[in-house]
Amino acid sequence: MANKVRVLIVEDHDMARMGLSVILSNNDRIEIVGMCADGLEGVNNAISLKPNVVIMDIGLPTIDGIEATRKIKAENPDIKVLMYTSREGDDDIFDSFKAGADGYITKGATAEHTVSAVLAVSEGAGWLDPAIAKVVLTNIRRSSDLNDKKGEINYQLGKNLYGLTEREMEVLALIVDGLTNPQIAEKLVITISTTKTHVHSILQKLYVTSRAKAVSTAINEGLV
Repeated sequence: MANKVRVLIVEDHDMARMGLSVILSNNDRIEIVGMCADGLEGVNNAISLKPNVVIMDIGLPTIDGIEATRKIKAENPDIKVLMYTSREGDDDIFDSFKAGADGYITKGATAEHTVSAVLAVSEGAGWLDPAIAKVVLTNIRRSSDLNDKKGEINYQLGKNLYGLTEREMEVLALIVDGLTNPQIAEKLVITISTTKTHVHSILQKLYVTSRAKAVSTAINEGLV
């Protein structure tokens, strides 16, 4: 069995923190290694515990989640940071990515999407909620050099704003080409069951309910 994804939760609201813990603990690929309610404590825990992923609220005591992310990344850039917040303003989004965040998910996300976000960033893929992705895409399209009105946006999400793994990107491209699951399985030399798993994950990450809608999103958002 692959090593579990080690997660540190930094969230100052007790119910939100415990809710996250329950959601993530129910997934056998994730291990909660710590929880704290303070930004500076979050930095210290990240440095000492060396989690794979830190789930980071923005509005925290002592230092906010953006500054905490900056400090964690400066100390250990291999630690992935997933912003977990109700804030959807442009400044918070871009300041988070400038600080080095690897993904951004809102507190209204479902349990399934929250787990997917954690696993995606742990694998090196970016993750953005659809509403957040629209803000980022709009700003990217306004400036080809990835500059916003406040300066350069330092993040590496590229075209893949939905947390798709490299294999899922391959499967998505074949879906766009019109291949069926058996044809995809044959082309990629994987089982049909594995193909179905990838397709299900793609639909989930794109927030769509059909292959046709996945194709539309892939083309409209420049994923293929």
